[in-house]
Amino acid sequence: MQSAMARAEVDDDVLGHDPTARKLEQEMAKITGKEAGLFVPSGTMGNLISVMAHCEVRGSEVILGDNCHIHIYENGGVATVGGIHPRTVRNNEDGTMDIDDVEAAIRDPKGGMFYPRTRLICLENTHANCGGRCLTVEYTDRVGELARRHGLKLHIDGARIFNASIALGVPVDRLVHAADSVSVCLSKGLGAPVGSVIVGSHRFIEKARTLRKTLGGGMRQIGVLCAAALIALQENVSKLEYDHKKAKILAQGLNQIKGIRVNAAAVETNIIFLEMEDSSRLGAEKLRKNLEENGILVIPVNSSRIRIVIHHQISAGDVYHTLSCIQQAVNGAQEANVD
Repeated sequence: MQSAMARAEVDDDVLGHDPTARKLEQEMAKITGKEAGLFVPSGTMGNLISVMAHCEVRGSEVILGDNCHIHIYENGGVATVGGIHPRTVRNNEDGTMDIDDVEAAIRDPKGGMFYPRTRLICLENTHANCGGRCLTVEYTDRVGELARRHGLKLHIDGARIFNASIALGVPVDRLVHAADSVSVCLSKGLGAPVGSVIVGSHRFIEKARTLRKTLGGGMRQIGVLCAAALIALQENVSKLEYDHKKAKILAQGLNQIKGIRVNAAAVETNIIFLEMEDSSRLGAEKLRKNLEENGILVIPVNSSRIRIVIHHQISAGDVYHTLSCIQQAVNGAQEANVD
């Protein structure tokens, strides 16, 4: 990637002249089966631009999961910046929302001045907060059909859409066929240093380009960043299957440690949620510090839950090292409690 960045042919992307950016955007559009693409600095900006492009009238409403990334982790941008009202529907454990609940959340356009106008439905695939669970083609198609029936648009936060594609054995373009727009992260499973690409129709991307400039995301010689992303598409997608296998090995090993619990059946991709039972005598923050001392970085979600993500630079040996460190930490906490 560093070599590709150094050799990248660049020009002014704000004026639409950067050839490496165009190549990346065209490639991502082709992979996702959409007409056009646009590089943006982050997934959060990509999602915000997409929601704003579909909900052009301030006070419009977007339906989305109560545990999704856009609602939980993007600083309320759709409301504070976009002036768009979020209407949440409960996410199930597998990341889906019940279709009947989504339909019930759609406002009657005859509501007049009393209600915001529903214009958009958002999905997330894979669903990070639900453990990297994959939304199937069948489910996504049903939501897309519902959206079309009510004259709505469908946006997919596809930060990890390539993980979903590999896990389900379904091409990316088929997986997002029902969507009007998709935001694809380059710096998560794909391992590029920076950015996301949003894809959709030519008209959607024209609106998105203007919004990117408004939000401060218009940059100049971004080919140096897009060159790394092109390498990620060429070399790292095939490595995702191995990431998923390592995550399953880690999940199964964690379940062998007394006081630690993982729903191994729910580990479909590269994300694991570790639950600590009272018998472990070890809290999430204490375990995090212990692991950090051993060169292992994890994120506590609450006092008893930790999130672990696998990427291609983590080896099988690293997985077994992590299991050993967690076992030692649990043993140490139990021994200290006995003393």
